[in-house]
Amino acid sequence: MKWFCLIFLCALNLAECYKILVVFPAAAPSHFILGNALGRGLAIAGHEVTVLSPFQDKNPPKNYREVVLTGFIEEKSEAMPFSVFDMEHMHPWLSVYLMNHFGTVAVNKTFEHPNFKKLLNEKFDLIIIEQFKNEAMKVLSCHFNAPLVMFSTIGANVWVNTDTANPSPPSYVPDLFLSYSSKMNLWQRTFNSLTKLFQVLNNNLVFFPSQRKFVQQYFPKCADYEFNNVSLYLLNSHESTSEPVPLVPSMINIGGFHINPPKELPKDLKEYLDNAKDGVIYFSMGSNIPFSQVKPEIKDTLIKVLGKLKQKVLWKYDEDTLHGKPDNVKLGKWFPQSDILAHPNVKLFITHGGLLSTLETIYHGVPVLTLPVFADQKLNAARMETLGYGVKLTFSALTEEDLTEALNKLLNDPKYRENAKLRSKLFHDRPIKPMDEMVYWVEYIVRHKGAPHLQVAGKHLPWYQYLLLDVVLLVLLIVTAPIALLYIICKKMCCSGGDKKKQKKKSKKE
Repeated sequence: MKWFCLIFLCALNLAECYKILVVFPAAAPSHFILGNALGRGLAIAGHEVTVLSPFQDKNPPKNYREVVLTGFIEEKSEAMPFSVFDMEHMHPWLSVYLMNHFGTVAVNKTFEHPNFKKLLNEKFDLIIIEQFKNEAMKVLSCHFNAPLVMFSTIGANVWVNTDTANPSPPSYVPDLFLSYSSKMNLWQRTFNSLTKLFQVLNNNLVFFPSQRKFVQQYFPKCADYEFNNVSLYLLNSHESTSEPVPLVPSMINIGGFHINPPKELPKDLKEYLDNAKDGVIYFSMGSNIPFSQVKPEIKDTLIKVLGKLKQKVLWKYDEDTLHGKPDNVKLGKWFPQSDILAHPNVKLFITHGGLLSTLETIYHGVPVLTLPVFADQKLNAARMETLGYGVKLTFSALTEEDLTEALNKLLNDPKYRENAKLRSKLFHDRPIKPMDEMVYWVEYIVRHKGAPHLQVAGKHLPWYQYLLLDVVLLVLLIVTAPIALLYIICKKMCCSGGDKKKQKKKSKKE
């Protein structure tokens, strides 16, 4: 017994407990779901976790402390210059400037918040921040003298690739704000290339300088801190749900880490799903799209088409009543989405195409009909269609004919469910659970003091050198200089010849 106790105490000493600060300032429930899952996972693993966000966990685990950014949720509408529905047809380049605005507001409000300022006198072993156009927040790594891990809510994208010097060829990797798949035609590849260049120029010439002003104002001792001084990127993505892209060693896919095994459904929902002999369609547009504000003609189209189906419909709707609601439709302001998708009677998921919904539907192998509105939803929808487990429709141009045709395809053609099940199989076939992988890499970064050996040399190059713009300029000079010189010589020779002729004519006249 004594030997057993000794071995047990030695094992406890081998396990290290780190103080970790997790920063998720976005006033969006979907973002908090990820930040909360990340914080809970680390706390359950034995670390002392402090989570800074606008939300609160109703049942936090041991070692999990919350610092709430009060007022962020209430002020969210003020930071939104227009409706989310206006963003459906927004030009991708304008979306870039909109994200600049969101990032500026989030950083300024966070740095000014009294609850944030109280944290500045504490000590942490590691900082984890959500990457969401908030470069100035990376300065916390300098302030606390701790390694920095960034979490990308939407997987690898231009914001992440800039920091890590991760290759992202525009020939087959579409930009975040475009609705392209990896199979692009000539025009799409051209526009994708221009969009990526625009993103890089915007970041380096417009956004980063504005973010550096926040660093200089609030953390003058860290004024020279480099924004790409990131030890690791945790990516909310996986090869099963998106097309494969290059990843440097400091980028780790942990997509689906927030998903827990299905729990028992509430009694009323369980009976509703169990008794659906023809199956159930689950319909949710996420937490950021208020469906009650949708144009009446779109609602009418959905009501008419869904009402004709033999399947039951669970519709997440933000109001208690829906005019003209069909008998086969059940409304609810909230549903346990992942647990519902796990039910065998769920035949289809109608969604906006948010990444959390994408991950959850693949986890359970359910085909999807996507009605994307803004941000990465169009990109996700294009991927689902390309991979064969979804169909996408234009939300604002929804017609009865198109919706009926799409539903008939998804409900009656077995290939969509087969492809969804294939993707689910790939999703689950991993050497380690994504939550365990996240915990391992976070601990790894602390153990190896930031793990600089994971960084590629390209991240230390200025952006114009990484893009080889200086090389392009040099080649142009080498090519054009002889041509220009030859042109000048020829012009002088022609001019001198003309001058001699003029002198001869002048002498003859005299």
